[in-house]
Parts: sequence; structure tokens; C-alpha cells
Amino acid sequence: MAKRTPPLRVIPLGGLDGIGKNMTAFECGRDMILVDAGIMFPNDDQPGIDLVLPDYTYVLENEDRLRGIIITHGHEDHTGALPYLLADLNRNVPIFSSKLTLGLVKGKLEEHKLKNPKFQEVKDGDHIQLGCFGIDFFSMTHSIPAALGLFIQTPQGTVLHTGDFKLDQTPIDGVTPDYQAIAKFGEQGVDLLMSDSTNAIRPGFTPSEAAVGAALRHIIKNAQGRVFVASFSSHIHRLQQVCDWSVAVGRKVVVTGRSMVTNTRIARELGYLRIADKDIIDAYSVDEIPDDKIVVLCTGSQGEPLSALARMATGEHKSLSITADDTVIISATPVPGNEKSVQGIINSLSKIGCAIYDKSNALVHVSGHGSAEELKLMLAMTKPKNFMPVHGEAVHLRAHARLAREMHIPEKNIFVLDNGESLVMRDGKVRRGEPVESGIVYVDGSQVGETGPAVLRDRKRLAEDGVVSCVAMLSKATGRVTDVQVESRGVTFEDPSMVEGARVCVQNAIDGARGGSGAGLDAMRKTARNSLSNYLWNQTHTRPLVIATILEA
Repeated sequence: MAKRTPPLRVIPLGGLDGIGKNMTAFECGRDMILVDAGIMFPNDDQPGIDLVLPDYTYVLENEDRLRGIIITHGHEDHTGALPYLLADLNRNVPIFSSKLTLGLVKGKLEEHKLKNPKFQEVKDGDHIQLGCFGIDFFSMTHSIPAALGLFIQTPQGTVLHTGDFKLDQTPIDGVTPDYQAIAKFGEQGVDLLMSDSTNAIRPGFTPSEAAVGAALRHIIKNAQGRVFVASFSSHIHRLQQVCDWSVAVGRKVVVTGRSMVTNTRIARELGYLRIADKDIIDAYSVDEIPDDKIVVLCTGSQGEPLSALARMATGEHKSLSITADDTVIISATPVPGNEKSVQGIINSLSKIGCAIYDKSNALVHVSGHGSAEELKLMLAMTKPKNFMPVHGEAVHLRAHARLAREMHIPEKNIFVLDNGESLVMRDGKVRRGEPVESGIVYVDGSQVGETGPAVLRDRKRLAEDGVVSCVAMLSKATGRVTDVQVESRGVTFEDPSMVEGARVCVQNAIDGARGGSGAGLDAMRKTARNSLSNYLWNQTHTRPLVIATILEA
């Protein structure tokens, strides 16, 4: 009977080519659900790009079957694409997640002027039915409260999706992973495990979030001036520890940075961040309080140039500045690709002369992802028949696959996929399926999906070699070139004669092309561009972007 019914298809649309833009579609017959909708921040090869989204064309093409969107937790790499996805959908699809996650998502949607989302709060132990999908939620520990894992039951078999997790025995909020539920699902039978791979290459166990507390308290208590703590604004557990130790040693807390202000407000309103009103002061009131009685919570742990920490480090913040008497704590690990930016801020702070603490010289950060032994424990508890590592770069996914082999899962039952590839499950048996359209979409200012590889290549050339433009005036009466103007930006002409040489090069190229049969303006323009490009290479050994224009008069 089961083999005659539609199979379950698992289609990762993002999250398997880096740390970010997590999105996975599950479909069975006429029903589809989507788990997470995240973004990735651009790297150095994507100049001018604001955000990177997964290509969710497949979801839009099948939106009549989309029964719901499930968000495992409130980090940007799992929620950031929601505003763009919801704007592209033609109907109001329900969104299921924990109270905190929905609160953070609501704030994000309001920024995009998306109103009346269809939210449904779920929590540990809840069960929902979306078409043929039965979904049970269970608590997991991560670097943000209210993270959830999923146990998905379908007519063709079961899937356990861990979400992002570590097995923290002493979480700040006291909510441990729901081991009982995980073990129960393992006994019930997990046909496919999809598990977080971020720290698969790291041996041992990830330290508890509580391990950071002692270092934070020591630094905050003994600092002579103000203390600035840069962290992810969604890392509520870390923010709670900073607030707790600040209050314990008699310091007031200042919050600055747009996302930090927004997320701390939402977390306090929902009861996930606990600090009395009297212990939080406005940034404009810091001059009224001694420096050794202030802790500043700010954005900028990833070296973002417009973040609060970056602006304070360069003296451009409107209300706060950092002096040599102050202390800065960078309580985060740089996301791959952000290392240079973070080091740039550290260098700016070093010039000021303040004390700087980061993970290299103090235990001010621990990961929110489980290391190898925790990943093995998850495999042991769930006892999956089939395994698919998720959430990571290629090295992480393959390291997780090796752990699965060590746990005696057969090689033929381990599936390392790329975005857009799929798995097909029938009667609990899993195989590879047909791929779907996938890729990435760039957010460039107000444009979504309009910026392509050609534009990025031009931007990189502009950044690396500059631009040279030439404008040639062509006489309609004689057909000859009467004038050539050459201008450059970002290109060094060591000798003024090089500019004259460029003019002569363009003129000769156009005259030569003009003499050819059927030579129009487009052909002359192309010849001028190629000739000038070759001339510049011979003179400077660079390849600037060359723009050639021919005007008739």
C-alpha cells in the first residue's frame, strides 16, 4: 500500500554550502512544509551585496501545496529570508515557532512593512498536523533560548531534524534538551536523521554557556572604566549573563545598536531577558554616571562597518566613545569571511589603548553548536536508519558523515547532499532523488535578485583595477575622429604621456575600424575598448574596466 502512495521528498534549498541561509522543503503528495528560511551575509567576493538568500523558486512554484513554515529558532541564518519569501507568496501561510522566535520574526516583518502574519506559537511537547505531516516539537539548547527540534511523521516514514543544538547540561535559562523525547523518538524509529554539523570537526564537547560567566564577571568587576561588550543581538543567553554580572557588581547597562535595542526590548517584553528597568539607562545619560559604573551592550562582534562598536572605535558614534581607560569584550567568534573586518576593529581599538578581550585571551565566548562527542550522542540516542548531515560547509558535512560511520551507520545509508539535490523516502527506505532549481539570490539595496554574476565581476574589477573611460567625437561630415577624451578613476598613469598615448590608441583603433566594410558605431566602440584595454595592460599590467563611447556630431 505505502509504495503506491506518493513518496516523501526532502529538498534542501540552502544551508549545505556554508553557515547560513538554511531552508529545507519536505513534500509528500499534495502537501509541503518548509523548515527555516535564513540568510547568509556576503563575503569579499560579493562587493556591494547586503544579504544572500537561498533561491526559493521551487517553493513559489508549489505554494498551493505549502501548508506551513516552521522556524527552529530565532537566528538570522534561519529567519532572515522570511520577509522576502512572505512578500513573494500570494497567500498568508502560517508560521510555527516558539514565542521568542515569533517575537523576533514579528519585529523583522514590521521593518519590511509586512502586516498580519499568521503566527502559531508552539513549544516543547506540542504536536501539529499539516496535511500528511505530523510534527512533534522538542526543546534543544543553543545560543538562543526557545530553540526547537522536530520529529516529522509521514505516511512513508519519519524524520528527526535537530535544528541547531549543543547538549548543554547547565543552560542559563535552565531548559535542557528534551532527552526523554529524543530517546522516545529513537525507540519509535527514526528513518532519517538530519543533524547540525557546524562543529563536527571539533573534538570533545562544547563547553556550557555557563562557563563564560566567570570570565565575564571577573572582567566587568575589575575594569577601571566603562566596559563595552559586543555580541550577537540574538544571543539572549550571553546578554543575560552580561546583565546579571553587571548588576551584581553595581553597574548600569546601556544598550546601543539598532538590532541590539530591538532584540533586547522584545526579549524583555516576552520574559526571556530579565533585568529591572532601574538597571538599564539611556545612552545619552552615560555622562551622569561614573565610568566604572557602566556596561555597554552593543552590536559589532562581526566587524560590521556601520555597527555601534565600529563607530565607537572610530569616534563616529553619536553618544558614546571609547577611551584608553575602557575595556572592550568581543563575545563572539567571527563568522567565516568576517575575520578581516573583526581584526580591523581590534586594530582600531588597540590604537585607542583600551583593554581588549576576545576568545584568544579569555573565555568570553563558547559556541552554540555541539562538538563531535555531542553529535555522536545524538546519533546514539536516535539510532537512525539513514543519516543526512546539515548546516555547514563541505568540510563539516563530511566530517559529520565520518562520525556516523564510526557509529556503525552503513555507508550506503549516509547522504551528503548539495543545495537543490533531494532525498526520496518510501516505506522508510531512502535514496537520492531528482534535483530541483536552486542557487542564491542577492539583496542589493532595494533590489532583490536583480544583481547577477556579471555585475559582481564588474564591481570586483572596479575595486581591484579601477576604471578608464574614453569618449571619441566622430565628424558626420568627414567620418573622422575629431577629438578623444580619456579619464580614469583608480588607475595610476605614471607618465603624463601615457594619457596622450591612450588617446592616440583609441583614435587609430576607430580609424582602422572605420575603414573596414560595414563598420558601424558598435563595431568601432568594441574595437576602441579592446585596443585601449590592451594598451593599458602593456603600460600598467592591470586590467581596469574600460568604457568606450563614440559620439557623432
